[in-house]
Amino acid sequence: MNWQSITVERPKRNEKGEIEKDKKGEPVPDADLRDFENVPLKENVEEYFKKEVLPHLPDAWIDDSKTKIGYEINFTKYFYKFKPLRSLEEIRKDILALEEETDGMIKKVIE
Repeated sequence: MNWQSITVERPKRNEKGEIEKDKKGEPVPDADLRDFENVPLKENVEEYFKKEVLPHLPDAWIDDSKTKIGYEINFTKYFYKFKPLRSLEEIRKDILALEEETDGMIKKVIE
């Protein structure tokens, strides 16, 4: 799967509930409220943001300088090789062999 990881910022607020602004008048991001969204590479980031984020966080914005493009490889799909389970008969034989090996050991421990 190919995706873009976007950083969703929200403004820091002071004790009065007002949005803090920097010297340029831009809202100061609150690191505690920072979130990340993985947007499919084929999907438009702005449209995704408007549809999926803004209805829940109307004061949020995207920090474009932190956007990353990533790829996910499903290792199980490409590299896993199925090994069939042992038959019940094989398991039974192993248990019986172990039982013979340890015969009498429990009696020695208990006595």
